[in-house]
Amino acid sequence: MSHINYISKLLAIALLLAGRVAVGASSGDAIDRASVMVRSPDRAVMLGATPAGGRIIAVGERGFIALSDDDGRSWVQAATPTSVTLTAVRFVDATHGWAVGHGGTVLASVDGGKSWRRQLDGRRIAQIALDAARMSGDVSAVRDAERLVSDGPDKPLLDLLVIDQMRLLAVGAYGIAVGSEDGGRTWTSWMARLPNPKGLHIYASQMRGSTLLLAGEQGLVMQSEDAGHTFRRIDTPYSGSFFSAELPADQSIVLAGLRGTALRSTDGGTSWSSLSTPMPASIIGTALSADRRLLAANQAGFVMALQGDQFQPINATPLPPVNGMLVRPSGAVLVLTIQGVKIISTASSTAK
Repeated sequence: MSHINYISKLLAIALLLAGRVAVGASSGDAIDRASVMVRSPDRAVMLGATPAGGRIIAVGERGFIALSDDDGRSWVQAATPTSVTLTAVRFVDATHGWAVGHGGTVLASVDGGKSWRRQLDGRRIAQIALDAARMSGDVSAVRDAERLVSDGPDKPLLDLLVIDQMRLLAVGAYGIAVGSEDGGRTWTSWMARLPNPKGLHIYASQMRGSTLLLAGEQGLVMQSEDAGHTFRRIDTPYSGSFFSAELPADQSIVLAGLRGTALRSTDGGTSWSSLSTPMPASIIGTALSADRRLLAANQAGFVMALQGDQFQPINATPLPPVNGMLVRPSGAVLVLTIQGVKIISTASSTAK
């Protein structure tokens, strides 16, 4: 696995990026320790954000969750029952949402992000995996699950799909994948469904209709066309890590990751073409703009828009190291950085 030296949502697995080793020996304690309220939420390190009706909800380091009701110009922190780093957040409507992060943590909110409760952690994920492996009779799966139990809650969840108000899928390091059919009250292991025998890290998940796409390290790409019941492996011409994925249209897939690599398929993954990037900086996030252009953010601090087969920078000068971005209906892009949120316009190419 390649060593990557930048801060992004992959900050959540910094030790993994240095090699396949355990993460965060103290995450067990941090899981049960409430988040610390910060003085300036607008300057906090944010790793993921999502709309919830007219509100924006962002997550980050040490259990940080903040809410904005003015399109990211100001933020109010919400208390959470954990101080592990949170890596992703998704809401299905204005009130119901979930956040995932270190230690296998899953938090849920039913009031638009004002309050949160823990639904899952790495201890339970390990036991769920072990129970499923024992039922399957797969000796190798049992051995891997027993290792999860003995390691403790040190494996981060890195992304989350909210299929609808009841169905969820959380994915992360070492191929961890757990799903819920009842809004997070109970969970089952999805690992046996995935063609990922090496337990490669899953960094990104995406959904369009009944199509689910998962992407990760060492060129890992898996797709389901039946809402997650079965998955197949998709081959690409790149064997490095993919950190982001998009499904812009039916049969269209875009993958992006290490060293500015970006690939596009228009036939469901049968064939691929390369998209040119202006610099060899790893792409850590993608999104579709309000006018359906494909945007990408890289570790060098640039947000880029796809023009033809080439990505062109929107901002003339680099932003602080970027962790992700969120497109607003107005056309503005909220760029999540290590120095808080920066707002840029895809029309004027200005940053605030």
